Amino acid sequence: MHAAIVTGVSRGLGEALAAAMLARGFAVLGVGRTASPRLKGKLYHHAACDLAQPALLAAAVTPQLRQLAAGKPTTVTLINNAAVATPTGLVGHLDAAAIASALATNTAAPVVMADLFCRSFPDDTVERRIINISSGAAQTAIAGSAVYSMSKAALEMLTRSIAAECSTPRFRCISVRPGIFDTGMQAYMRSRDPAEFPSVGLFRGFKESGLLKDPADVAARIVEKLVLGPIENGRTYSHTDF
Repeated sequence: MHAAIVTGVSRGLGEALAAAMLARGFAVLGVGRTASPRLKGKLYHHAACDLAQPALLAAAVTPQLRQLAAGKPTTVTLINNAAVATPTGLVGHLDAAAIASALATNTAAPVVMADLFCRSFPDDTVERRIINISSGAAQTAIAGSAVYSMSKAALEMLTRSIAAECSTPRFRCISVRPGIFDTGMQAYMRSRDPAEFPSVGLFRGFKESGLLKDPADVAARIVEKLVLGPIENGRTYSHTDF
């Protein structure tokens, strides 16, 4: 049995990833405040929690992880997908509470989820993978998006740190920069005031030029190449790799 845990499954890439794996017969645990109505059936379970409050994750998720482990899957994959693009704005004009909430969701929650995953699946007879959904913003600064960019850079360091700590034959941890695709986050970026978010033209250009991919297509490739295919521990994959 293949099993997976996906954070941020209410819409966008998280929803598409969970749906793609359910279609392949995976047992899927979705983690987040809400789940999409598309995600249903006996193979889907949901742990309701707010990823902006990572200290509460263990209580919400551990019972579901234990239940998943009791099914004795042959492979299990954690996909840290949940992220927020807020707050946008130039440094010097940001809200402290919004900064803290974003870093909790984008950075602290993935660490906690990875920790809970490793505790719940310590046996190397099970093939285990952690896939952290990153972004090109981890490498290229975007004016008005400092918090998001730094959180994705931190996520990639988490990948390398976990890979350095765990090099057993049946464990892999990678990051993925999946490219640009049509989601609510893209729509949010396009809607910003240029005075607040100087890079808004970049995101409007993606839409106007027809460069945004369908999340379902991106999810299908991630599942095929990175969930089911061979991967290199500690590597950051780009959308051009799959």
